[in-house]
Amino acid sequence: MERANITLQDRLVKELRLRGISDIEASNAYLPEFRQDFNRRFAVIPRSSHNAHRPLLKKENLDRILTHQGARNFPNNLTVQYNKVIYQIQSKRSGYAIRNAQVTVCENSKGEITILYKNDPLAYTIYYKPTRQAEVVDTKTLDHQIKIPKPLAPNHPWRSYGHHISGKPIQEAAPHGSD
Repeated sequence: MERANITLQDRLVKELRLRGISDIEASNAYLPEFRQDFNRRFAVIPRSSHNAHRPLLKKENLDRILTHQGARNFPNNLTVQYNKVIYQIQSKRSGYAIRNAQVTVCENSKGEITILYKNDPLAYTIYYKPTRQAEVVDTKTLDHQIKIPKPLAPNHPWRSYGHHISGKPIQEAAPHGSD
């Protein structure tokens, strides 16, 4: 799919330039012709015409399926640790019933946590959440994380007071017109 998108972006732009098309209306008018020519040259007939799509079953929950999931075992105190946070299960049933049972911790794209026992969600509270420590910063965002002082302007008032930067005195700016 990516290759097709790159090909289309590259080829369509070049075709528009060759035809001198530079506005949206003319581009939209040319698009059916371009699509027909592109499909004639590059389309591939599928090996099978069978449609493999199937409807979603009532018991399937896409919000739950499309999550990061991890299996955990309950210790005796009915807590689960996931992503450095400890969750305490709030259960009305006897604690002995689910001790050492396996549960699934699900985290959706918003960071919301669901703890499942036999595919049923369990109520929980956050027992322990660590305080925010120093974080590892990747090189792409390093410049945004560090506050780098901007150099002083040539006419900045501090320059007239003889302040030093990196062991060297800051030289005063020359007046305009004098070299």
